[in-house]
Amino acid sequence: MKRYFKSYKVICTALAFALLSSACSEEFTNRASEDSISLESFYKNDDQVKNVTNGLYSRSWFQFANKFFYAVGEVGSGNMYSGSSDVSALLNFSMNGSDNELNNAWAALWGNVAQANDIINYLPERVGPEVSQDVLNNVIGEAYFIRATAYFYLVRLWGPVPIIENNTDYITSPKIPTAPIADVYKLIEMDYQKAIDNLKENIRTANYSTNMRVSKGSARSFLAKVYLYEKKYAEAKTIAETVINSGEFKLLGGSSLPAKSFADLFTYQNNNNEETIFALLWFVDGRYGSANNSNTQFGISTGALTTSNASYGGVFGPSQDVLNIWEAGDVRRKETIMLPGDTYNDIKVRVSGGTVVQTGFTVPAADEIGGQGAGAAIKKYVIGIADGTNTSTVGHLDGWNMMENNTYIMRYADLLLIHAEATLGGNSSTSDAGALASYNAVRNRAGLASKSSLTFDDIFQERRKELMFEGDYWYDLGRLPRAQATAIIAAQNRGDRFTPKYYTPSEDDFYLDYPDNEVSKNPLLMESPVPYTFE
Repeated sequence: MKRYFKSYKVICTALAFALLSSACSEEFTNRASEDSISLESFYKNDDQVKNVTNGLYSRSWFQFANKFFYAVGEVGSGNMYSGSSDVSALLNFSMNGSDNELNNAWAALWGNVAQANDIINYLPERVGPEVSQDVLNNVIGEAYFIRATAYFYLVRLWGPVPIIENNTDYITSPKIPTAPIADVYKLIEMDYQKAIDNLKENIRTANYSTNMRVSKGSARSFLAKVYLYEKKYAEAKTIAETVINSGEFKLLGGSSLPAKSFADLFTYQNNNNEETIFALLWFVDGRYGSANNSNTQFGISTGALTTSNASYGGVFGPSQDVLNIWEAGDVRRKETIMLPGDTYNDIKVRVSGGTVVQTGFTVPAADEIGGQGAGAAIKKYVIGIADGTNTSTVGHLDGWNMMENNTYIMRYADLLLIHAEATLGGNSSTSDAGALASYNAVRNRAGLASKSSLTFDDIFQERRKELMFEGDYWYDLGRLPRAQATAIIAAQNRGDRFTPKYYTPSEDDFYLDYPDNEVSKNPLLMESPVPYTFE
């Protein structure tokens, strides 16, 4: 990748709330027309205001989350393998500004920024006297959270990017310089803090319908992660402990929820569980971009066996590098990667040439799994065939064979590992009781013994195994010293099971090219970043 292919698409116009809103009930179920809410609307009651942000949990993220999320976060990091041309460019670091999925992701992230800006800047003047200030504040907090999260991806993927706090400021002058990385992080910190100030606390319970929206704990958790990336260890530790002590979240299968397990995290029935800090919420509504394609893109696809309703599958497979990194007894391996001989009793599959649906299957031999020639398949997010009799266990299926299981952006296990690493604080090791409690809670849930001291490598490798195929490892590698990250990637077998392949990234490969079809629209992006003036 070459950084001179840089460009920027400015979302200049004030986007209609129709694009950002699902216009459905607080429980995200009773879905109405998307064009029932617009910037010209006047909001008379609390329910109308609450509904404004619904779309920011789903459709606005689709073109980012559908393919790019995995093509970069997992293929780029060496966790996944794919030979499919639309998602494999970062396998050998050949992705450039003409890449279609890069363009989709860029537009989706800026769309989230623009839509959040509209809420922040214009919603307060469009509410009536009967709207509760608490409800309005919470919605504004959600918008700040979404803007911060979109910028957190933008800065980690592209480095310097423009800062836009109000879309209408640039309608007549859409040529905007990038801001320095430090300024972008400052905005992210400020936005998460504003989200904390405005959002409600929400102790997650077994009533999952009340767990869908982000809360103070969600914003605090993301701010802890931002601080970790900035190496502000004391701040990250303090705010992570605030979340831990609040009791807002719990580990499924941890000491507070022993009846659950790691496997339960990735089932439809456990959408919006107690461990969810922020997830994308997918619902089948007949429109492309409303549901989750992971069940088809992962899993097994052969003539004799498929875990998806689609006629294809297995666009992504596990890399050779991750097949043998698991300790004996780690329950996460089987729930993350399907190896020949593994048995899954509760998933419906299609067999006998695709004519019969049965419940339960044994993973076939390596040369029969199909997909990407990995000799294995991805289990995480694979929930199986929908046949109309099992909507309670897999949800609904749309015309593109997409489903309704959530996509995690962050869960509590991540926050616990952040706390452990922040407590380590750049030192060679720690035996701090708090750090050990957080780290070992994740490890024990996986069926592994506790450790009595921790190093950075312990925590970093635990993060890889715990969060594998959740789009995080590329960003973890990106925050390492370049020589260290380069050495890790260069040692990975990034081929399939037949042909080992090794690639060594250059310094430029750790930031992506901006979409080059936009460079003519904003030549200032070819210039050095300009410090941003905060009001």
